[in-house]
Amino acid sequence: MSELILKPMETEEEIRGKAYVHWKSWQESYAGLVDPGYLQRLTLENCVERAFRWRADTWVAKLDGQVVGFACCGPDRERPGDGEVYALYVLEACQKQKIGWRLMRLCLDELKGCERVFVWVLAGNDKAIRFYEQVGFRRDGEEKTLSLGTPVQGIRMVLERGPQR
Repeated sequence: MSELILKPMETEEEIRGKAYVHWKSWQESYAGLVDPGYLQRLTLENCVERAFRWRADTWVAKLDGQVVGFACCGPDRERPGDGEVYALYVLEACQKQKIGWRLMRLCLDELKGCERVFVWVLAGNDKAIRFYEQVGFRRDGEEKTLSLGTPVQGIRMVLERGPQR
């Protein structure tokens, strides 16, 4: 039986594992949604460099000792007092094993003092949108254009929880 551990990202091995999941998930999830040239320019080395620079607020999911997913969360970047899930990725081969659900639960526990939690998702990323909707997030009508080689639309989703203690 496989052992799944969720923990704060700490070691160099975990940072490199998170970088791989970030890179591989973009290749798996965003093909057809993001400019192919942009995805080609997003190298594993870019993701490793980014992972070493931004380590705070990151949790990794390790299955049998290998990083297979990660999530980052913290204060909302635009609305003081609210929370935000900055990123949540699980390798495609490890999806449908409740790893994403467990990472999301961990983020929501970390943000327990927040009445509202936001997440941005690319329009057209139907699998991610369905996942967030199953957790309880709803589109709030806010959108923004992102430049990922070519313009793509990001949609904001919100989970309204009411007063938290």
